[in-house]
Amino acid sequence: MVKKLDEILSLAKSKEKKTLSVAVAQDKEVLSAVTEAVKLGIVDAILVGDENKIKEIAKESDLCLDNIKIVDEKNVLKAAAKAVEFVACGQAHYIMKGMLGTADLLKAVLNKEAGLRGKGLLSHVMVYEVPTYHKLIFLTDGGMVPYPTLEDKIGIINNAIKVTHKLDIPVPKIAPICAVEVVNPGMQATLDASVLSQMNKRGQIKECIIDGPLGLDNAISKIAAEHKGIVSDVAGDADILLVPNIESGNFLGKSMTYFAKAQSAGVIMGAKCPVVLVSRADSAESKLYSIALGSVIS
Repeated sequence: MVKKLDEILSLAKSKEKKTLSVAVAQDKEVLSAVTEAVKLGIVDAILVGDENKIKEIAKESDLCLDNIKIVDEKNVLKAAAKAVEFVACGQAHYIMKGMLGTADLLKAVLNKEAGLRGKGLLSHVMVYEVPTYHKLIFLTDGGMVPYPTLEDKIGIINNAIKVTHKLDIPVPKIAPICAVEVVNPGMQATLDASVLSQMNKRGQIKECIIDGPLGLDNAISKIAAEHKGIVSDVAGDADILLVPNIESGNFLGKSMTYFAKAQSAGVIMGAKCPVVLVSRADSAESKLYSIALGSVIS
């Protein structure tokens, strides 16, 4: 069971080296992460973007581009399409977002001609190493699906399970997070949480344990759960936090990063390959962890 982000790096090193295609690569933090991943032997890389800017950034930051393929394309949308094409034709295993908007990259990924669109829902899975928690915590979905339906939440859960399985967490504990830990007919999130828990118990959602609704405190603190008299296999030991909407996921994720000083990695699941997607404001270290995570999954 992987419990630290550094262990994801080690796991990626132990597996077959993958090739990463980077869309619009002219970004200092992205290039720092990619060149470090190449140096560590995790990936080979194809950088698609403005070649002059890529080389200029690398020179200013003392980054080595030896043995890294650069494809010159100054137009952002064309660069995204070319980066996706490398995956579609089998020259790369997965793709990473550089200096472009998420919507522009996903438009290229979902283009029917590219053939990377999977059958399921696309959702974002973040992995956090929080200093005050005893293991990695997964957060979904704070980046793709604005207001997920019950059906969407099933897809989001299944995508997250695929990530945990790749990190040797065979039966992840999933907490559908709500404002309260009891079913309230006036709060749809609690109704969905109850249904998801029942579906899990009946074997309709497999290879995990789901229990909810749970408040955030109950999900991550056994003491909080005990104070409220909650008896649960998930309470205080959650692996995956399933949030009710994109705002709550966004707020919670950024709170862990900026208040709790958490390190993180993030990918979009649901396409035929993982899409490495972290905030443009995230550090090179988080981007490196995300590259390693994508390598392990792909």
